Amino acid sequence: MILKNYTIVEYFIIKGISDAPELQTTIFILVLLIYLLTLGGNMIILLLVCLDHKLHTPMYFFLANLSVLDTFSTTVTLHNILATFITGDNTISYAGCICEMYFFGFLICDELLFLTAMSYDRYVAICNPLKYHMVMNSRLCIVLAISCWLLGMIEVIPYIILLLGFTCYKSNVINHFFCDLVPLMILSCSDTSTLEILSLTEGLLLITFTPFLLKFISYIFIISTILKIHSSTGRRKAFYTCSSHLTVVILLYSTLFFQYLRPTSLDTSKSSSNDLEYKKLLSLFNMVAVPMLNPLIYSLKNRDVKLALRRQIKFLERHVM
Repeated sequence: MILKNYTIVEYFIIKGISDAPELQTTIFILVLLIYLLTLGGNMIILLLVCLDHKLHTPMYFFLANLSVLDTFSTTVTLHNILATFITGDNTISYAGCICEMYFFGFLICDELLFLTAMSYDRYVAICNPLKYHMVMNSRLCIVLAISCWLLGMIEVIPYIILLLGFTCYKSNVINHFFCDLVPLMILSCSDTSTLEILSLTEGLLLITFTPFLLKFISYIFIISTILKIHSSTGRRKAFYTCSSHLTVVILLYSTLFFQYLRPTSLDTSKSSSNDLEYKKLLSLFNMVAVPMLNPLIYSLKNRDVKLALRRQIKFLERHVM
């Protein structure tokens, strides 16, 4: 539906992953399966951290917050695909689209911030082990968690204010499976230069690069400390304590880099359909695969989580039998 008069839209049409009718059932089944795996995996991590007293440590406190973020972010991005297949309605109101974009944005910001807090936790644990419990006390953990949540919510507000100032759109068809910033900027017939500058300054420098720099500095000290350990067993044990977090950081930043730092023209005449399809697939991987893999990475590569899971299973078996 092309809006020839370039007027303000009351709703958007979410194009989805594919237009092919024969693929809709397959896409729905795959997305539903991935969503259930993501939800189940993150809920298991969250329950283990809450129920097992041996996981009541700063690292797993932040991991529980990360599981909550992954559950919410997956729900925000995938509910359109699931709802469209069930109801047949692929429209979303203007207000609903803006709200979806806000929640998606602040959840991504929060994930980057919580991974930064976790890198600081690993830095203290490896570089200052004798002072770990003194530094990473419960008060500091709560302050860091609240700060991450609030800062993530605040960082996205300027984008939403600028989006609300857009007076018209060339079309109300969003070539994506959820409301994202770049597709809306492509559709807008308003001046997007301020929003583009904001994306390059706050988005690239403050939201993305600053947390990455803090993680990078933390791991420089961590690796330097590990290399100074004389015994190979001690080095392996020290690296093992941060390997899960490092794997998640590399996976997340790799997908964000290829998704958002790849050059893209906001002019629809210059943006090929292949480029848009490419970005949709990257976005799907980033928003679906990463939250699904996080629980697997932290459970398969983490002995404490596996032991906690065994303890809880034995506890249930004793009480059920």
